[in-house]
Amino acid sequence: MFRALYDWTMRQAARPNADRALGIVSFLESSIFPIPPDVMLIPMCLADRSRAWYYAAICTAASVIGGLFGYAIGYFLLETLGRWVIDLYGYAEKWQAFEDAYDEWGVWIILIKGLTPIPYKIVTIASGAAHFSLAVFMIASIVTRGVRFFLVATLLRVYGEPIRDFIEKRLNILGIAFVVALIGGFVVVRYIF
Repeated sequence: MFRALYDWTMRQAARPNADRALGIVSFLESSIFPIPPDVMLIPMCLADRSRAWYYAAICTAASVIGGLFGYAIGYFLLETLGRWVIDLYGYAEKWQAFEDAYDEWGVWIILIKGLTPIPYKIVTIASGAAHFSLAVFMIASIVTRGVRFFLVATLLRVYGEPIRDFIEKRLNILGIAFVVALIGGFVVVRYIF
């Protein structure tokens, strides 16, 4: 199943209406779809580097709107569709710990997990389930998704094909480094200034 979805996503990136498909994949990935939009974003940016930021904007906007759908699943449909998605991605056993952490860290979870390979859909559903402030959720989602997609697009726009190989080989390390830098920045601001 995963391979078929991956192949479908890659075919969409090569089509004339790829920007529309990119928006759909970005929307769905924030709530139920397993393939991240990066699979389309990267080849589209490499095909036309002058449109990289346009593609990043599509990913960001559609992902945030899709995040609202995930939020609604958690808020209104947690015991039905929400549990199904959580089980599908293997988070059923981790859900209680995630809810507990969410109660304590809230916005930080949205900001940090939205940048990592941990499924963003779990964050969106948890936000709704926790009845987290919708305004804060939206702002944090715009920041975290925007940073993620615009960083990838900018690197591809500037460096092209060599950066693609670099990103794909070191995606987890780069994500962790960014999160450490983000947290470090907040710690410095809080305790030094």
